[in-house]
Amino acid sequence: MHFFDGHCDVLYKMFLDSKIRFQDSQKLQVTYNGLRSSGAKVQCFAIYIPESVHPDMRFDAAIRMVEIFYEHILKPYPHLRLIQSQQDIESLSREEIGVLLTLEGCEAIGQDIVKLKNLLRLGVTSVGLTWNHANAVADGAMEPRGAGLTVFGKEVVKELNRQHVWCDVSHLSERGFWDTIETAAYPYASHSNVFTLCPHPRNLRDDQLKALIELDSVIGITFVPQFLSGKGSVTITDVIRHVDYICSLGGEDHIGFGSDFDGIESFVLGLDSIYGYDNLINELLKYYTSSQAEKFLFQNMKKRYPRK
Repeated sequence: MHFFDGHCDVLYKMFLDSKIRFQDSQKLQVTYNGLRSSGAKVQCFAIYIPESVHPDMRFDAAIRMVEIFYEHILKPYPHLRLIQSQQDIESLSREEIGVLLTLEGCEAIGQDIVKLKNLLRLGVTSVGLTWNHANAVADGAMEPRGAGLTVFGKEVVKELNRQHVWCDVSHLSERGFWDTIETAAYPYASHSNVFTLCPHPRNLRDDQLKALIELDSVIGITFVPQFLSGKGSVTITDVIRHVDYICSLGGEDHIGFGSDFDGIESFVLGLDSIYGYDNLINELLKYYTSSQAEKFLFQNMKKRYPRK
């Protein structure tokens, strides 16, 4: 069974350590060998700029991660293919795996819309407006102020609309979420879970989940243990609980997955790398039909990825 994974932080790890090899490094949860043997069909690679990078150097860091993506992930492996539209996914051959370049947080662009446009020219087709804190676009989920989109933030979203680019609401403050829902043509959540089941600020409340469902969007359930359960040991059953809950809100056609592999240091039992998708698939098939599992794993994400 194929899957579409909405978020990983391989580029971040390879940016920090130039010796890491994407093919088979033990330091990575997502590798080329893992993608090839696990049933992956589309994998998103995020540009995430560490807070330790000086603001004046963040765009340069983003460009370096773009270089890593093309030279060390896409170029060496003929079975990988850049995805920039839903049509590209539909035309993947049986042997090909699609790779998507995404931006996690607009810290890299500062207050310069030209920097955003250049990242889009370089292949970014999904943009998260914030990481956890405030930037020039909006406040993040962990920012105490909890403000929404700025004037510049609205300009950013309009540019994403114009270029048919996914606008990722994961990491946004609650007010920022609602401002974005009103403005964005292609909103979605790449890696967020259910607040009712696990009250973490990064998770989405019922009204937010319902809004995404009503907009015919998609929610990528993530494997971050802190976003799945408040207990110590987290299992795949906890992932299924979040799937069940979103289904109960009418979201069967709006559930996907965004692992956050390589951006986390603790793991769901049995789901600690891309190879763990086999365990997730087996667990899904205990409770759902094959066609439902296929929607969660692949079809729902693919159908909501913008056409161009």
